[in-house]
Amino acid sequence: MVMLNQDSQYIKAISLKSDHISSYKHFPFNLPVIQNFDRLTFHPNVTYIIGENGMGKSTLLEGIAIALGFNPEGGTLNFNFANYDSHSNLYEHLRLEKGVYRAKDHFFFRAETFYNVATNIEELDNEPSFGRRVIDSFGGKSLHEQSHGESFFSAFNERFQGNGLYILDEPEAALSPLRQLSMLSRMNELVNQGSQFIISTHSPIIMAYPNAKIIQLTEDGMSETKLEDTQHYSIMKQFFEDKERILHHLFQ
Repeated sequence: MVMLNQDSQYIKAISLKSDHISSYKHFPFNLPVIQNFDRLTFHPNVTYIIGENGMGKSTLLEGIAIALGFNPEGGTLNFNFANYDSHSNLYEHLRLEKGVYRAKDHFFFRAETFYNVATNIEELDNEPSFGRRVIDSFGGKSLHEQSHGESFFSAFNERFQGNGLYILDEPEAALSPLRQLSMLSRMNELVNQGSQFIISTHSPIIMAYPNAKIIQLTEDGMSETKLEDTQHYSIMKQFFEDKERILHHLFQ
């Protein structure tokens, strides 16, 4: 399998069913990204959704994932559990534009609820079964017996099989800078195996995948940008180029 293109990508775009929304005064429709939402087209390989806290990127990613059939807390399309029903109804108001091809592998990764996914895997594997254990597709070692970062990486390295649609919400949360670079390498392998990624992140390292599409969310809505023009990149660059001056002003 070769990398996807505009003719073969799994999900092409999303748009908002604005005529179904009665009011924009309440969550999630009061979020900047929704109040200024029109249509978002995805890159065939990697699309990043970035922005400051409160702009609605995780809510948007969650809505996309649920509209595709994922469990709100993450996992594959077969995961069906709930520890706390906190997801919004945004998914009911999103219109998905899918391609003619279908992914063979699927995973919705949420950093904040991955512990719940790990727990559900153990519960499933404790039930009587004559088939393969779920944890075997994650490398065979309990995710709870690994560090947070190691368990994340087990999913990326072991569970993601290629020919997949992968939606990742802040995957850098428990990854060191070196692990984030390793994640880029793994992403490249999977992209070359016909995979499509939609990623929400704050990490300039994670968002550095070549030729990816970066969608930045602000109070004014969403716009396409490049890595060097993002606030994430410029702040990190300024900090390391003139750390003493920035710390001086911070500590005044």
